[in-house]
Amino acid sequence: MKANILKFALIIGTSSFATVAVQAAEQPPQYAASCGACHAYAVAGAPKTGDAAQWEPRLAKGMEALVSSVKNGLGVMPAGGMCTTCSDDDYKALITYMSTPQ
Repeated sequence: MKANILKFALIIGTSSFATVAVQAAEQPPQYAASCGACHAYAVAGAPKTGDAAQWEPRLAKGMEALVSSVKNGLGVMPAGGMCTTCSDDDYKALITYMSTPQ
């Protein structure tokens, strides 16, 4: 019986670790060095990563409008959103990542 409990705990622990690893892998590589500085903590009015309610009115504007806001800057967000090497596709991936419930 104890052996079965230990096996179960090991399986659950391994599954949980695998889930975290998959979620971390889905994060665009530019996020930590750029967007995450403000969006991870909702700094200065930035919509928090993973908070669907905060992102909903922004997403209603459409992806092209959001990419334009990032490229040109908005409020205290600098032009390019602190990602100097991002393409439009990178911005779209970052916006999708940040606006998806975590």
